[in-house]
Amino acid sequence: MTTSWADRLDNRLGTIRHEGRWREYRDFDAWGPHGTLTASGAQVVSFASNDYLGLTVHPKVIAAAHAALDRWGTGSGGARLVTGARPVHRELEAELADWKDTQRAVLFPTGFAANLGVLTALGTAGVHVVSDSRNHASIIDGTRLAKANVSIWRHDDLDELERLVTTGDAPTLIVADSVFSMDGDLLDVAAVANLCRRTGALLVLDEAHAVLGPHPTPAELAGVEVVRVGTLSKTLGSLGGFVACSHRVADLLVNVARSGIFTTAPSPADTAAALAALRIVRSEEGHELTTTLRSHVDHIRPGHPSPIIPIVLGDEQRALDATTGLLEQGLLVPAIRPPTVAPGTSRLRVTLSAAHRDEDVERLAMALADLPTPVPARW
Repeated sequence: MTTSWADRLDNRLGTIRHEGRWREYRDFDAWGPHGTLTASGAQVVSFASNDYLGLTVHPKVIAAAHAALDRWGTGSGGARLVTGARPVHRELEAELADWKDTQRAVLFPTGFAANLGVLTALGTAGVHVVSDSRNHASIIDGTRLAKANVSIWRHDDLDELERLVTTGDAPTLIVADSVFSMDGDLLDVAAVANLCRRTGALLVLDEAHAVLGPHPTPAELAGVEVVRVGTLSKTLGSLGGFVACSHRVADLLVNVARSGIFTTAPSPADTAAALAALRIVRSEEGHELTTTLRSHVDHIRPGHPSPIIPIVLGDEQRALDATTGLLEQGLLVPAIRPPTVAPGTSRLRVTLSAAHRDEDVERLAMALADLPTPVPARW
């Protein structure tokens, strides 16, 4: 007898519960990193957000969103190729391209959609895609949807990357995060770009978390067909994704990237907010915010290259107990566990923001000092 859908769903949910991996959304009534957990009423400071420069609550960013609402309303009304665009979309694309030193930029509704669009558009049959083993889920899903042959290289193993790239004569695409989202470590962008230059491989860089770098120079990327994927929802404090690239790649994405073609254009308010945020990032104020963020990172882990700081505790329950203990002290620090990270590498994932006060970071530092000794972070 065929199992009913109700039974199938109950069985899957039961398995998740049995494995101790049940998850639920948490409502957080917040302004920046400070707010109230709705369920308990507890006042907490969040160290879980990717709002690295605190621009989600910047007065100029909020004002730009309000002005866009007043001018264009709440939504774009359709896919961009079906007159869903507004002038602010093209204006933001032009400034993103200038920021990233590329000829063009193309907006997508999310960073996830941007990676899907890029990898399915470029990773056609006969192409060899080589992907870092710790790439973000959006890259993993993009490579699964692509028609290309896919190889995975061991994280941080440039020798294996070169071996994979130089094996065979298929056109090759290398794809990697520039800052890895669970460890906060960096790709050696210059070395990978040099490999692309020598071999003719195309380079796709996901720079979603690269608020503190790496910031590759035009000289480092010279002679490489490079596609720079970014998000509007982290450093820029809004919502959406973008691809900064050459005219050729931009034209291809507009014509074949299904995750951009068959979806409503980003809202005018989100787009205008991102444009205002980008102008702040490129200003003296942006430099000051970045300096503050750098100082907060150094307070917790001196010299760490990104605002993502992993506290690897190994066992899942150990990580859950640690996050519960921190929450009791008014500090919201998420436990990250399988399948997001490999078994035996469950961790706390601390993310810092320029919006944190010095006393917030000091409270966190003191609380982390009382945790069990972390296990080595490499996996």
